[in-house]
Amino acid sequence: MAKRKTRRKKAAAQSTPRSKNTPQGIDTRQIGNAPREDGHLTVVAIGASAGGIEAVSELIKDLPADSGLSFVLVQHLDPNHHSMLTELLAKHTSMSVSEVKNGMAIERNHFYVIPPNTSMMVADKTLRLRPREESHGIPMPIDHFMRSVAEEYRERSIGVVLSGSGTDGSLGIAEIQAQGGVTFAQDDVTAKYNSMPRSAVNSGAVDYVLPPKQIARELARIARLPHAQRPMAAESPVPASDGAALSTIFQTLRRATGVDFTHYRQTTIVRRVLRRMVVHKIEQLDEYVRYLHSNSDEIKALYQDMLINVTSFFRNQAAFDVLRSTVFPSIMKSRHPESVLRVWTPGCASGEETYSVAIALLEFLGEKAARVPIQFFGTDVSDVCVTKARAGIYPENVQGDVSPERIKRFFTRVEGGYRISKSIRDMCIFAQHNLVNDPPFSQMDLICCRNLLIYLEPILQNKVISLFHYATRADGYLMLGTSEGIGTAGNLFTTVDRTYKIYSKKVSSSRQPVTFSLNRAADRAEYGTVRTPMRPPDSSSNYLEAQKEFDRRLVTQFAPATVFVNDELEIVHTRGNVSRYLKLSPGRASLNILKMAREALQIELRNALGRVKKEGATGHKHGIVLKNGNGD
Repeated sequence: MAKRKTRRKKAAAQSTPRSKNTPQGIDTRQIGNAPREDGHLTVVAIGASAGGIEAVSELIKDLPADSGLSFVLVQHLDPNHHSMLTELLAKHTSMSVSEVKNGMAIERNHFYVIPPNTSMMVADKTLRLRPREESHGIPMPIDHFMRSVAEEYRERSIGVVLSGSGTDGSLGIAEIQAQGGVTFAQDDVTAKYNSMPRSAVNSGAVDYVLPPKQIARELARIARLPHAQRPMAAESPVPASDGAALSTIFQTLRRATGVDFTHYRQTTIVRRVLRRMVVHKIEQLDEYVRYLHSNSDEIKALYQDMLINVTSFFRNQAAFDVLRSTVFPSIMKSRHPESVLRVWTPGCASGEETYSVAIALLEFLGEKAARVPIQFFGTDVSDVCVTKARAGIYPENVQGDVSPERIKRFFTRVEGGYRISKSIRDMCIFAQHNLVNDPPFSQMDLICCRNLLIYLEPILQNKVISLFHYATRADGYLMLGTSEGIGTAGNLFTTVDRTYKIYSKKVSSSRQPVTFSLNRAADRAEYGTVRTPMRPPDSSSNYLEAQKEFDRRLVTQFAPATVFVNDELEIVHTRGNVSRYLKLSPGRASLNILKMAREALQIELRNALGRVKKEGATGHKHGIVLKNGNGD
């Protein structure tokens, strides 16, 4: 995810929202906090640690007592001493300030403080406490609480990270932003200890970097916005007056990024657009469209918001337990001894899901892992996410999601966090890939694609399910998120586990037609309104052409250089880019691989081919150094 430009002191100096005219359409009244008389709340989750008392005191002094917001503070406190924080903060505000008790309901215009030696979360609009457990690493209570707020309140959640040491809050604030909430971090100048807010900023998930007083003023401004007066219905239609503006936004994003969001879930798209409008203090949708056209950085920021690239290691551990107990044993039972075990995680974001499945499979295989060739493919439409996934570096907060045994076995300590071990990174291939438009992978034993379909409308969901059917082996598996399903594609997959949405491929007598894109060539050229064919091509010739195109593009982009030879070692066919390894020798032309192989390969290649012909077994040789045309 690209790092967003944070809005510093000048953000707070801009004028408050206009309210001269009654706004029209989605731009001012369809999202956020509900009317005052109903039970919907906007909850501000505040995280602080060392130096946090001063920062929180500055913040609460400038918060209006009647903002309509609810504030919950998670502060790193000494677990062995009674906290006086509640009493200290009460001196600076006329709001009710309370130390949290288990089961306490959240109310407007209240400020809640976590008690010492507890872990806290939100569930069913109440604050839940439990004793803080002994942790194998540094406790991350802010991350834990913010994640629960993001899940419970979605776009009505706000995250604030104030002064503190460490990285707690970075993962939680990213979850809040991913759900459509607005996020803040204290600036370096005023933060007594800046590592915690700086870590949040470096995550790319902070909208504003400000001193506590200006954070308070921005919170008051957001509370007054018309956006915060009515919640959006789950599937409320976009008014006709806003349809043209949204279409313009889609076209702008498509021109700039190549990704078409037209058939993404409508409510998700509207929430992401409105979130950007809140950040920029813009009320009218047409005004935001003009701002988008004049600001290329905002196009990038909106694009990243649309992708919602937030995940974690071993999300929903019970799902991995089912993989271990049901899916992995079945795959190993039906697998040919010499075949490569292949796993694909589309929409992999920054790689946590791919690495989690890899770790779970290696744990299942145990000592057998060294004898089983495995390939993991992680793909995402975001090149920024793919780059992060390849690096495999994560903040120390991952200790909250990964057991100490796994940390020790599969990670190495690096500055500021942990890195996936090289042995696992070498098994994983990460590539930028648009699931909707690009050709899928093929011959997969397992496809794990959780929480992506929920952001797509049915027309795209059906297409993706068909692509997954094409991409799996005859006895392969598909795993979706717990809120997803295969819809009407019961003829393609059999349900294996209803709770964790695991399916096995049905082998049909008639293969499913697969198309690359929902857009016709003319539509793509002119970037006009997206028109969807009424039905996919159904002729066998069309399907065969599509399959050939799949194979061509997959080989071009992902296949390693491969050479097929006959018994006389004459080259019969090649795949991939073999020019690094083979060249045409001077003199009489020959296709003998030993004559065409570059000098550094010749001896090892001759020995390897001799052993293979004699023993009939697979041969490997690693660590051969080749020189390029410049002698490097």
